[in-house]
Amino acid sequence: MSTTPAAYNIPNLLTYGRILAVPLIVLCFFIEGKLHSSDFARWTALGIFVVASITDFLDGYLARIWNQTSNIGRMLDPIADKLLIATALLLMAADTEKTIAGWSLWAAIIILCREILVSGLREYLAGLKVSVPVTRIAKWKTAAQMFAIAFLLAGPAGDKVLPYTTQMGIGLLWIAAILTIYTGYDYFRAGLKHMID
Repeated sequence: MSTTPAAYNIPNLLTYGRILAVPLIVLCFFIEGKLHSSDFARWTALGIFVVASITDFLDGYLARIWNQTSNIGRMLDPIADKLLIATALLLMAADTEKTIAGWSLWAAIIILCREILVSGLREYLAGLKVSVPVTRIAKWKTAAQMFAIAFLLAGPAGDKVLPYTTQMGIGLLWIAAILTIYTGYDYFRAGLKHMID
């Protein structure tokens, strides 16, 4: 009886799908820029992002219940999350509508810097064979980021359907930034003793 290689199990395929969603979202913003405003491009980007966010929950859940955890899955899952979030934030800071601008850019910068710093810390600690588990508040942080980005992707198109969609997204982005600072401090505090040693 043949078994599916770990690299091609369903949880990992969902992770690959999340990575493939990144260039598709970029394409939507490219189309929006060419058309100088396209609600269709915004809604398409939002739809792709929502599906990709759902796979973020599903891949880990399915890997646990089906006992299909793998090294490649553990490595790619956080990379896929960071690619998705970082790409969306950068696109919305650079888009023609300036969805993220002014002081709100600081919230995006905080989120991006924390993700880079924590990735570096995790890589360093992995070399020391030290595992840093994901905390419950870190999961809340990720959820806040996903909701903020979803509202902001809808942006001006969303404002026509639900007033203040963009403003709600900005508010959620600041909440995510605050949680990001807290969880980043939490990770560094956990890893500090190993760095000092």
